[in-house]
Amino acid sequence: MNYHRYFGRSERAVETCLVGTGHFGRSYLHQALKSKLLSCRVAVDIDANTAADAWRAAGVAPGEIALCETAAEARLAWDRGRTIAAGDLAAVIDLPIAVLVEATGHPEAGARHAGMAVEAGWHVALVSKEVDIVIGAGLSKLAQQRGRVVTPIDGDQPSLLMGLVTWAEVLGLDIIAAGKSSEYDFVFDPATDMVTSNGISHHLPKLADAWAMGERDVAELIAARAGIAAVLQQRTVPDLCELLIAANAVDLAPDRPDLHAPILRINEVATAFSTVSDGGILRGERRIDVFNCLRQPDEVSFAGGVFVVVRCDDAASWRILGDKGHILSRNERTALVYQPRHLLGIEAATSILEAGLLGVSSGAESPQPRFDLAIRAEADLAAGTMLSADGHHHAIANCSGQAVAGGPLGDNAPIPYYLAANRRLAKRVAKGDLIRCGDVEIAEDSHLARLRRKQDALFFGK
Repeated sequence: MNYHRYFGRSERAVETCLVGTGHFGRSYLHQALKSKLLSCRVAVDIDANTAADAWRAAGVAPGEIALCETAAEARLAWDRGRTIAAGDLAAVIDLPIAVLVEATGHPEAGARHAGMAVEAGWHVALVSKEVDIVIGAGLSKLAQQRGRVVTPIDGDQPSLLMGLVTWAEVLGLDIIAAGKSSEYDFVFDPATDMVTSNGISHHLPKLADAWAMGERDVAELIAARAGIAAVLQQRTVPDLCELLIAANAVDLAPDRPDLHAPILRINEVATAFSTVSDGGILRGERRIDVFNCLRQPDEVSFAGGVFVVVRCDDAASWRILGDKGHILSRNERTALVYQPRHLLGIEAATSILEAGLLGVSSGAESPQPRFDLAIRAEADLAAGTMLSADGHHHAIANCSGQAVAGGPLGDNAPIPYYLAANRRLAKRVAKGDLIRCGDVEIAEDSHLARLRRKQDALFFGK
């Protein structure tokens, strides 16, 4: 694809507003300042000084930055051509912005921002997966009613995976599995028998005996590696969240509610993510999953990239491709096609330009709430427990994620994981149980709950 032709060499830059200046947001600011087709003069964070720090880190001179707390201050700064740092989206919502880039990662705040932008007639590039998994389909439909789009964003795996899956479908390839590698590789040093992941190292000498797949039974090898590496985190809620967003967009399904999440070397993915009848671990086709990339220090990383495993129905052609270095399964009935990258805000421009210039989403035209990310208690939880979503992964202590069929909210319905986040339990929940909507205190003024109820009405009726 020629991207210059695709975006028409537009003479006008797409005006954007960034909310949330964390890792993704800062990388976006740097790149937006370099792209001729993008303009970003407005950044919003929990306070104006935090947004101003992000602008300075991006190379904007302090004298060019205007700290704005009111709409009048923002309008004056805009008219004077200054770069704006604000502490509330409400202060800049009346500016002539085309696309909101929502990157807070905060479910309640993100819902407020996305809802405000849609009502203001802006497109929304929804980086915050915590919002997308709860109300993404509803936001998309509400935006369509106003002639606008809500789009996932290239740079994060859901959008990149949607692109790879739909590319494969356009080519007529039969998809057996699709997914991503987890964020942090399992790097095994055979000289020391140490395994390092996300900066944490453990001595796991038994992994040497489970290194090569060879002709071993795949399920048994995967189970052995999982046991050996039990000290390392092998499943994360963000991985499941991102994959369910993709599943809702391109009609894929998890093979098990918490995903298989095997520890695999790259050359094993096509074999493992085949059906059981083909020697793999999947009970059906068009499954979605994640793997933990196992490699040695001098081997290439999957880099949190995305993949599809496709059927090799033209054996002769795929044998030729195998000779050229493409990865086939042991029996050569499936093949791995993958993109070893996700570049955060550095590659966000493609999705933003699709929305701002073409009025289309880089995801599904009409995403459906096929799956919800539910929350399962991994310990007995007392009434009054605060379900705080902490840390880089926004994970809730003593809880795990689980895929369930999408459905409307109700006292006995499983509560979406990020709707429960940062709220208190109204009732005791026993270990092993799903947390239900009636178990959690939800404030009447919750933006996330209000928009979820709108989504429920749109897709499931009153």
